[in-house]
Amino acid sequence: MHDDQAELIRALHDAHGPALFRYVARLTHDYGFAQDVVQETLLRAWRRPAILQQSDESARAWLFTVARNLVIDDRRSARFAHEITTDRLPEESSADGADSVLDKWLLSDALLSLSVEHRTAVVSAYYLGQSVAEIALRENIPEGTVRSRVHYALRALRLALQERGVTQ
Repeated sequence: MHDDQAELIRALHDAHGPALFRYVARLTHDYGFAQDVVQETLLRAWRRPAILQQSDESARAWLFTVARNLVIDDRRSARFAHEITTDRLPEESSADGADSVLDKWLLSDALLSLSVEHRTAVVSAYYLGQSVAEIALRENIPEGTVRSRVHYALRALRLALQERGVTQ
């Protein structure tokens, strides 16, 4: 009995499934929900073996009626009345600036752990965009010392960020 019933439901799906899906999709404009309705409609047909024994036209009319009633029931439900539709998925992250603020705070904290000379070299070179020559002239030190300070400051900064769990 189950094999015959499974064959009949497959035949019913093959004959009417695509048209039923298009019908529900036009009613709801929601393809995911339309698939759910078609599945529920065919499940209800499977639970009522008498439907599977009817003529093709009668079974089709029954399927479309059940699908239409499922859509109407859903639209009348409290869930639908309180549901808010949106184009943005809740899984999407929004740019609220928290990451930027956190990054700035972590970097500021790590920079404060450097010596004054190293911090000055990094800030001058990377944030103020000054050249090695400009920094050397302003600080009244040789250019090689500026390069050395920047090099060791970056190493110390990397270590400070690793200690804070920011980098590896």
